[in-house]
Amino acid sequence: MQPHSFADQLRLFLDVLEAGNFSAAARLHGLTPSSVARRIDALEHSLGCTLFSRSTHGIRSTPAAQAFAERARRIVRELQLARAEASALDATPEGLIRIDAPTPFGRRHLAPALADFLCAYPGVDVQLRLIDSFIDLHGEHLGKVDLVLRIGPLADTRLVATPLAPMVRIACASPEYLQRRGTPTQPHELPGHDGLDWDALAPPHAWRFEQDGEAKLFRPRRLRMVANNAEALLSGVLAGLGIAHLPTWLISEYLLRGELLPLFCTHGLPRPEASGIYALRLTREADSRTRLLLEFLKERFGPVPPWDQALQSGLLRS
Repeated sequence: MQPHSFADQLRLFLDVLEAGNFSAAARLHGLTPSSVARRIDALEHSLGCTLFSRSTHGIRSTPAAQAFAERARRIVRELQLARAEASALDATPEGLIRIDAPTPFGRRHLAPALADFLCAYPGVDVQLRLIDSFIDLHGEHLGKVDLVLRIGPLADTRLVATPLAPMVRIACASPEYLQRRGTPTQPHELPGHDGLDWDALAPPHAWRFEQDGEAKLFRPRRLRMVANNAEALLSGVLAGLGIAHLPTWLISEYLLRGELLPLFCTHGLPRPEASGIYALRLTREADSRTRLLLEFLKERFGPVPPWDQALQSGLLRS
């Protein structure tokens, strides 16, 4: 006698319920009516309730059977979907993935990751478009592309967001600026310094520092440069114009080389912000190649990104 799983029992139960007798369900499953009856008996025993009342005139479903059927159908559908996903992931992925991403992050981190992904999966192609500003807050490009990378808070909860990496932001300045103007030891000293900041669409967590268990806003009073591009701000802070509050994915290499110095990091990296780096898509059920890429990027960038891993040991040594 072939062993049968709980999923097989559920399918058999649903077929008996729909057919209204054991004989029709038996023909569907290649069983005898007596075998179907025994399996339904076993299911009833495991559930602790009667699903079908039997008589010489046939069988009749009970209220318990009607209630159980809804859950059984849901379980069978989920199992079918899980099998289809596993089969798709096991197959060699093929096709085009279209991605929009912010230029600074895309150039530094996403493009190298995509190159490694494409080497591992030669049947997949990628169309990457890098954009120079805060990117697609409402997912307007989705539909034209498969994924949009978003850095910061999510503006539209209708979109399906896959977290890729946490966001950590550090106040920093060049050694030349700090030698010229002095090094602030507490965030409340920032208003007395020159700074560089975002133009208009400033990140909501910029210039916020934890003090007495609360996030408080401290920022330089005079802004030597404002820009809508992270790399422009980086150029200004490297030139010694002032203090900037920038993400570690942008500045880690300069901190490790000593071209920028971190401020207020005596105990290591600050805690990650409430929002992070996400991949957005329209539909919950992404195709197999997109799901594969998302898993690849999650493993590449999280839960502690490589740029933060390097900084954690580097800051503690300094």
